[in-house]
Amino acid sequence: MPGHTENEITVNAPLDVVWEITNDLANWPRLFSEYASVEVLDRTGDTTTFRLTMHPDENGKIWSWVSERTPDRASRTVRARRVETGPFQHMDIHWEYSEVPGGTRMHWRQDFAMKPEAPVDDAWMTENINRNSKIQMALIRDRIEARHQRRDEPRSPSPAN
Repeated sequence: MPGHTENEITVNAPLDVVWEITNDLANWPRLFSEYASVEVLDRTGDTTTFRLTMHPDENGKIWSWVSERTPDRASRTVRARRVETGPFQHMDIHWEYSEVPGGTRMHWRQDFAMKPEAPVDDAWMTENINRNSKIQMALIRDRIEARHQRRDEPRSPSPAN
């Protein structure tokens, strides 16, 4: 049975703010704790092809892959897929954003299948993605809320010269 995960979180910030921050790929290493770098390889229309590189894992291995990501602001959705699939047969990701009481609901759905020769199976990867998505979503929420709160704080007048 292929892997499937769904996770969501509400961010106490307007949809435009959440959309802007989470779709700024260059900022992902400061938004997600797992990414060391993002390299944009191509932009064609609304689709960006990019390489994500993770921080070394507990064994010192550095994981890296190429993905495509296409945001659609009008529908408040993003579709992404791994181009370099690595241990996955396929990995398709769908993000949805919606305005809800208290802010913006961000919903992530991931559909995938592991290759037969992969070191882990679909069930293991499903559990891993669910666990990590919750951690990353909470971190993203906290970082966006802190940034949004700082932006909304009244500024002190500059001292007169």
